[in-house]
Amino acid sequence: MDLFNYSRRESSEVMIGAAPLGGPHPIRIQSMTNTSTQDTEASVEQAKRIIDAGGEYVRLTTQGVKEAENLMHINIGLRRQGYMSPLVADVHFNPKVADVAARFAEKVRINPGNYVDPGRTFKELDYTDEEYQAELQKIHDRFVPFLNICKENRTAIRIGVNHGSLSDRIMSRYGDTPEGMVESCMEFLRICVAEGFTDVVLSIKASNTVVMVKTVRLLAATMEKEGMKFPLHLGVTEAGDGEDGRIKSALGIGALLADGLGDTIRVSLSEEPEAEIPVARKLVDYIEPRAFNPEVEATAYADFNYLSPSRRETVAVGNIGGSHLPVVVGFRMDGNMEFHPQFTPDYVYVGRELPQDKKDNITYIVDADVWKGEAGTVPAFNYTHLQLIEDTHSDIKFLFLPYAVLTDEIIAMLKQHPEVVVVSQSNHPNRLGEHRALVHRFMNEDIKNPVIIFQHYAEEELEDLQIKAAVDMGALVFDGLVDGIFMLNRGTIAHQVIDTTAFGILQAGRLRTSKTEYISCPGCGRTLFNLQPVIARIKEATSHLKGLKIGIMGCIVNGPGEMADADYGYVGAGRGKVSLYKGKECIEKNIPEEEAVDKLIELIKSNGDYQEL
Repeated sequence: MDLFNYSRRESSEVMIGAAPLGGPHPIRIQSMTNTSTQDTEASVEQAKRIIDAGGEYVRLTTQGVKEAENLMHINIGLRRQGYMSPLVADVHFNPKVADVAARFAEKVRINPGNYVDPGRTFKELDYTDEEYQAELQKIHDRFVPFLNICKENRTAIRIGVNHGSLSDRIMSRYGDTPEGMVESCMEFLRICVAEGFTDVVLSIKASNTVVMVKTVRLLAATMEKEGMKFPLHLGVTEAGDGEDGRIKSALGIGALLADGLGDTIRVSLSEEPEAEIPVARKLVDYIEPRAFNPEVEATAYADFNYLSPSRRETVAVGNIGGSHLPVVVGFRMDGNMEFHPQFTPDYVYVGRELPQDKKDNITYIVDADVWKGEAGTVPAFNYTHLQLIEDTHSDIKFLFLPYAVLTDEIIAMLKQHPEVVVVSQSNHPNRLGEHRALVHRFMNEDIKNPVIIFQHYAEEELEDLQIKAAVDMGALVFDGLVDGIFMLNRGTIAHQVIDTTAFGILQAGRLRTSKTEYISCPGCGRTLFNLQPVIARIKEATSHLKGLKIGIMGCIVNGPGEMADADYGYVGAGRGKVSLYKGKECIEKNIPEEEAVDKLIELIKSNGDYQEL
């Protein structure tokens, strides 16, 4: 693939009702209802809101045969009102439900982790090759009749793998790995191909953006190796709500879209389903124009492993690069020195004038031609100041450098000055391409200077800034090319909020933890408690617990698995009942919903992980 220039991956066309997917069609946007699928009126009304917001597919959970059968009434209710968008049935645990749903929905999602295999129990099983093949034959024998029903009814399917619901069988052979997730998908896909069934969409999702991006990249490469071009559905599961949900989704989905992967997306927010659509629309609209951008000419580093990248090797310059966490650089040329106490930048660029009230925990970056070597400050140069770099004595020097002006002279200077931290700049419409190009040139030249990525915007709406910045940083984060992030916005958004966004991007990419992380599902018809107010209550009580991961899951479909790396979990166990987890271990079952949040706080306190405000 071309790392530096956008082109959308070629995929086959899949017929899904009146909105075909893949091939020449635009990237489709979708969401999922959180109503009971047996409640026809509520489901129809919510589906209408999703469609009116711009959703092109509407997914509904189908826990049982009754829900699958009621899709017929929901479908009729929508069509009578002129809504023709395809409906997608979401099936877990019961293949009989998929058989029924295929008669009433335009697409059926099945989960390989629980279609025939039992739900994940975290048991370590040991299969011989013969036993493993016997399990695959069992899947084949049950899956083919479903495919035949889909053929008869012209129903498409999505093979949807979730990190949180891999089967014990897959775990026994491959472990909790991207390779296992891809194989879980490919086992079912190969049956489709053998049976001549081509209306197939694939997805592999995780709440961990690193796992999600790495696995989808691997899935696309595996399909290409086997001569397959099926379209991809992208999403970050349990992304949460508010700014965290938006940044996390934009980082993961955006990284893949920017590399041309993805034919439909769903942004999973713990909010009303229709709120997901504008976020998804902004993501797609930000990426698609890149097909017409001028070309970035660059040479990829031969040893760069796109499918399994590691952090680029750099020298440590102070606390930047080497094994240090990526830094955040703030912008304060206007003299406004207010900072969020929890998200204070490591460095602050002030241009030509130092503030009068310098803070001890911040290093100030000053333009080199006026820098006087004051304590707590370092100089900044641009690419025309090479001689000034030679003549200035400082343990850390910042060099603002666009790829377009990178010359052999600058390369030679960097090799002589390991104390220089490069700030990569780009005014290219595809800034990802130029940032990548600069760092790959460094790797080709064996230059070990750290690189901070400078991203500049002129946004008035915070959501727009969060989405664009996360998209632009996504692939760079997952490629291992980021030693720091420096964000500037020439709009009315407060500096402290921009700093917070930078920290949020690093946390969403699992590079640096600065606050509590919430792994919360968006809710669906399976959700067993009132999700949104519960999330708000848990956040209110725990948001100050830096570094803690808390899973808030509506039901058990992905619950224990998707939050396997969470410290604590709050999972719907029955209508109005909640189970609490410490890691993968269920500590207390069937707690009344009205008591569960307090019980969760007690559990965190009893394990010594709670600090009072």
